[in-house]
Amino acid sequence: MTKEELFQTIKTSFEKVLMENHIENDTISVSCRALSPEEAIGITRRRDFPIITGKDVMIQAEYKGSFGQAFTDAPTLYTGSLSEILSADIVQDPHARGIFIAAVNAVMKYLDQCSGTVHCRTEGPEQCACDMLSHLRKNYPDARKIALVGYQPSLLEMLSTNGFDVRVFDLNEGNIGHVRYGVTVENGAEMTGKKLESWADLILCTGSTICNGTIVDYMDLNTTVLFFGITLAGTAKLLGLNRSCFADRYV
Repeated sequence: MTKEELFQTIKTSFEKVLMENHIENDTISVSCRALSPEEAIGITRRRDFPIITGKDVMIQAEYKGSFGQAFTDAPTLYTGSLSEILSADIVQDPHARGIFIAAVNAVMKYLDQCSGTVHCRTEGPEQCACDMLSHLRKNYPDARKIALVGYQPSLLEMLSTNGFDVRVFDLNEGNIGHVRYGVTVENGAEMTGKKLESWADLILCTGSTICNGTIVDYMDLNTTVLFFGITLAGTAKLLGLNRSCFADRYV
């Protein structure tokens, strides 16, 4: 599947959901604004989360009291209707894509079709790592070689200190080549899911890959892929992707 095909599939699936729930012509606005790191993730023990050190920011959509967030490197302010969001060019315009993904999360949350659409804060990321460890041990007991796609410090430390053979990949040049929690961060731009299939027992991939379309490199693989994080919440439901997020536990 190409990026263009992916985004068109998501848009078509979301439009179907709106029509099934008779809200395709809903005029209630969906507003997005960029969140500061402190608003998005609180005051965390670690200061090396991507939202704090990187270029990505968090935007937040609100629909009928339900919130949906998404990481993006193309933040913008926006207020508009669902029909306008559906008509936006999410293939070529990264600003429109970020807004669309956040809006999908908010609407799907409102319809009770997904959970974990708002990032955990303060101690949440540390609790997330503990919950993810339990999830891995219960559901993937034979997975020893794990590829972490996307630098998430609490997950990386959890993996590296609990007997897993870990490789971590990121796009941030400030991380690439540096040792983090005993593991050298590799260049994510030089790696795809296909290249990892022969090595990894499990690929733990950030859902933020939906924002730039690189998620297509981690779909339809022979190796199990488990997506994590809030950005993919609504889209994972639309596409039937394997995703874990525990953010709702820490609200």
